Parts: sequence; C-alpha cells; structure tokens
Amino acid sequence: MAEVVLFHHVQGLTPGVVAFAEGLRQAGHMVHVPDLFEGSTFESIDDGMAHVRQLGFDTVLERAVAAVEGLPPEVVYGGFSLGVLPAQKLAQTRLGARGALLFHACVAVSEFGDSWPQDVPVQIHAMEADPFFVDDGDIDAARALVDQSTSAELFLYPGDQHLFADSSLAAYDADATALLSQRVLAFLEDAGEK
Repeated sequence: MAEVVLFHHVQGLTPGVVAFAEGLRQAGHMVHVPDLFEGSTFESIDDGMAHVRQLGFDTVLERAVAAVEGLPPEVVYGGFSLGVLPAQKLAQTRLGARGALLFHACVAVSEFGDSWPQDVPVQIHAMEADPFFVDDGDIDAARALVDQSTSAELFLYPGDQHLFADSSLAAYDADATALLSQRVLAFLEDAGEK
C-alpha cells in the first residue's frame, strides 16, 4: 500500500478527481485529496485560471504545502495539470518522497531546484496533441526530466484532450484513462514496497 497526496486541476476538486482518488483507494492505497480552492469549482479552464490569477500561484502552492504538513514524508505526490505544480515541488523538495505522478503537465525541474532526486521515481501522463502540454512547453520539460532521471517515464496517449483523466469533464477519455490507471497502479504497487 502506498500513501498518496493527489492535487486537483484548475477547475477545482471535481467529482472526476474525487472518483480517480476513490479508484486508488479501492486498490488499497491511502489517498488524500486536498481542496486548494476551498470548495470552489469552475465550468472551464479559463474560469479556473482567472480564479488562480486572483488567488496567486504562490497561495496555491502555500495551501498545498500546508495540506501535507501533518503527513509522513514517505508519500507519493500526484497532480492533475495545475496540481502538478505542488506535486512536483513537494516531490523535489520534501525529503522522503516515494514518487510523483504528473498528469497533463510537467514544469522544468529548475523551477524547484537543481535536479530531480534520483531516488524519486516519476511518471508523466499526457495526450500527444494536447495543446496545453505541447504548445506550453510541458512536453519539453517532461522529456528533459526523463533524460535527467533513471526512474522517470513519459507516457503519451493518442488524442488532444487536456484533462482526459477526469471522468466528470467533456475531455474524459475512458480508454486512455484505463491505461493510465493501470500504469499508475503498477507504479503505486512498487512505491508501496519501498
């Protein structure tokens, strides 16, 4: 069993994020899903981004750090899109991390330090033609991370949807999410055995 902290995307803690976390729980893992927006959800990525700009990215990261303060260090950090920022920050900077699961996004390792910790495995999942992932440079950051780390994997799925693993959104792709989930569960099985 692994302990996981899963951070939601820019549309908030949607039913699809909750359902994804529940799927991990049903597989035997302990999953925490902090609500960084304190109950607010948004109909679109644009509306969510407007909220984040109003809050400030620093506030989102501060809330994420506060959410894990009482948890043991030996957790896997996961995030959907915006949630990748705190997941990646904590995986890189909080000692004891068991791994990172980055869904739909990846930022340059230099954002949070000099290098990726070699003892922290990471999976990155995105669609190969997702304009947010490809056009915003996330794919380049993901490839650089894979080149830098011996325990990093990048999985690209057919399609162009951004939040395809959120079953409550129109972007949801059941087939891609099933494969993603299979890979994530294998990753967590390994992380739980450390």
